[in-house]
Amino acid sequence: MSVLASPAPAQFETIGISARELSEVIGAVYDCALDPLLWPAACRRISDLCESTGGGICVHDLRQMQNDQLFVFGYQPEFLEKLGAQYADSPMAVSDVVANIGDVNALSMAQFHLREGRFFREVLEPFGLQDMMWFPALRTGGRMASLHASRSDSSPRYQEHDVGLFNLLAPHVCRALAISDALDIRALRSEMLEKTLDGLAAGVFLTARDGRVVYMNRAAEKQIKAGTSVRLANHRLAPTDSAARAALSKAIDQSARDHDAAVDGRASEHSVAVPDGIGGGYIATLLPIESGQRQGILAPFAASMAVFMQDPIQAPPMPGEAFARLHKLTGGELRVLLSLSQGLGGMEAADMLGISEATVRTHLQHMYSKTGTSRQSDLLRLLSNSAPPLGLH
Repeated sequence: MSVLASPAPAQFETIGISARELSEVIGAVYDCALDPLLWPAACRRISDLCESTGGGICVHDLRQMQNDQLFVFGYQPEFLEKLGAQYADSPMAVSDVVANIGDVNALSMAQFHLREGRFFREVLEPFGLQDMMWFPALRTGGRMASLHASRSDSSPRYQEHDVGLFNLLAPHVCRALAISDALDIRALRSEMLEKTLDGLAAGVFLTARDGRVVYMNRAAEKQIKAGTSVRLANHRLAPTDSAARAALSKAIDQSARDHDAAVDGRASEHSVAVPDGIGGGYIATLLPIESGQRQGILAPFAASMAVFMQDPIQAPPMPGEAFARLHKLTGGELRVLLSLSQGLGGMEAADMLGISEATVRTHLQHMYSKTGTSRQSDLLRLLSNSAPPLGLH
């Protein structure tokens, strides 16, 4: 279960924006959940809010080994081409392997040694970029998406209040992208709305404000019929697990007041784990639909809430993720390990990462201790043996 905390009033003074400004941007983000064509405008609003010169959404596809920039603005085409070619070795990609969804980072943070690293010298500096700030927003089916913003060399680096603003926006962006991915369609604008919903793999439950289910698509009906994770009780969603049942009921009630929550500081639970008791189950993601573009799209159903129930399909979005999580490696340790796995020596790895050879050796000693190895060759062999075969589906 993930709990998304809304900002307290005092936080608005810290990040330098009004509650109204933040609420309007969050509303625009949620509109993108049902109409991804609205993302370009939302990305610009987010970048404007944190005084950035560029931004957008990056999607890394592990299966195809490619990096796509979606809805981006403020960059030269040559920069995007170079970023795509070197993304797998970038501080952003490697950091996201050990990061949780929604964790915000900026290249100017101390652990990235921004100006000393090869990525800054070869990718950012030639195109006049000073800093980048981002967070991983979605991991599913071998893909990872992240939202980023950047500043040119004529602007200051990102400060604590900028990171604070991104921290407030991150859970809402993550939630909207999760819903879009569950829908697996570009938009819901259709004269045959029911048929469109019935074609989705995710279960879609539309509920009234009191939690009553007013519509289920075919996938949702199958989930109810199976009855292993979720059932209907008095026309309301009732997970078979008692803790999940209480959490979902609370989440539906709280999410119906999302706009209020963004202003008055209350916390809302937006995603709920719905286990089946035997190691499987679903993730329920909630979306209020009483305002904005969402209201018009789903108006025929007279619903106030959409609940998307999907079986989570997780695949490592980057080489080394499962290995890093298994052995509890830090981001710095994993960056060193992946550099060495490319055949670089200690001096070359240090130069690429902008750290000293002594730091490389320190990271190696920590990794030996965590993995039960004693030599670099054994550590690299362990990493190689832990990597899942690519190309198998």
